[in-house]
Amino acid sequence: MGRRQPSRVRAGGHGHRHGHGHEAHARRTRTHPPGGRALAHDRNWRREARAAWYCGTALAGVLVLADLGRGGLNGPRGACWAGLGALLVAVLLPPRVTAGDGWLAVRGLLGEKRVRTDLLTRVRRADGMTPRLVLRDAGGGRVELDPQVLVANPMLWHRLDAGARRSRESGLLREGAAPLAELAERIDGEGARRLLDSCRLSGTPGD
Repeated sequence: MGRRQPSRVRAGGHGHRHGHGHEAHARRTRTHPPGGRALAHDRNWRREARAAWYCGTALAGVLVLADLGRGGLNGPRGACWAGLGALLVAVLLPPRVTAGDGWLAVRGLLGEKRVRTDLLTRVRRADGMTPRLVLRDAGGGRVELDPQVLVANPMLWHRLDAGARRSRESGLLREGAAPLAELAERIDGEGARRLLDSCRLSGTPGD
């Protein structure tokens, strides 16, 4: 009996360390979003980014030409007009949204933010001048994006929806059913409308 007790203590200690190992692994998993290549992206981002650069460059060019015509262009004024053009680019440049297996990322001027879509804990809609969809995960990750990006990019929505389903099945996602359901209905409606439009375009006048 006396020799068995240390054995139980050692076994208990090993189990304790093993349990801590699982907890540490879970914390690491929740804290660091998975990597891997992007499987979906905003197809309109490049076009909108080019438009933002064109607008900023055009504004700076017009102001510089106006100063040249008056003969008042100098170094400080040229730098000021260039700064105004760059500011317009910063205002108009949209964030770039990408998604992969279990993650969604939003990259802006200040860097990239990610959430684990398979560990979402909260999804809410923030209304204002520009509606936003706010996502939070179990590791504290938080991103905001325009819901219209998901409507215009069904593959992005598919990646988010697949992760949200896993979060809901695991019991993590307890707040966010309403905005996700509303968005799903909107995307389904847009898909049906596009399908009808394509059928009309492919039909013959005699149909």
